[in-house]
Amino acid sequence: VYTRLYTLTGNRKYMIFADAEFKATYNHLYDKEEKLFFRDSRYFNQKEANGQKVFWGRGNGWVIGGLAEILKTLPADDSEYRPFYLQLFKEISERLAGLQNKDGFWHASLLDPASYPSPETSATGFIVYGLAYGVNQGYLPADKYLPVIEKGWAALCSAVESDGKLGWVQPVGADPRKVTKEMTELYGTGAFLMAACEIYRLVR
Repeated sequence: VYTRLYTLTGNRKYMIFADAEFKATYNHLYDKEEKLFFRDSRYFNQKEANGQKVFWGRGNGWVIGGLAEILKTLPADDSEYRPFYLQLFKEISERLAGLQNKDGFWHASLLDPASYPSPETSATGFIVYGLAYGVNQGYLPADKYLPVIEKGWAALCSAVESDGKLGWVQPVGADPRKVTKEMTELYGTGAFLMAACEIYRLVR
């Protein structure tokens, strides 16, 4: 919101505020070893059943989707803020691409998919959106990311029922949860449609 106000009004104070807020979150919640964001500080010392740290699929999906929106908003010639967000976008894109499951989905818990074996379409939708946007803009190499994007998009399409309902969407929550085919939420559909728009641009 603040970055859009900045570009619409030309008022620099909005960008300064938005950047400071984002970087406060980044400095507090970004794990530089894992290249993933914690949901909040309560998870710093928590572990999944396999002993790995707790990183929520959809939570990191929000991040890559949000970074794409920031990059859309920042002026193309900006040299003060853009380099940080573009570098972070590339970094988290590479990490998330490597965490895709064999079924094409990203699961509720990124580092312990065995404990959360079911698909999770809101995380998958946001991540496919971010990766496809990155390829479309030339930020990410197509030869490396297209197979990931195509596999993710096929997985998303397989979760759409004959009546148009998107299933396997984890409900509102604060951590990874088990998901069923019957579960759906508006933000899952929104992520699917955002991904669809970038897929359309990709194949056009």
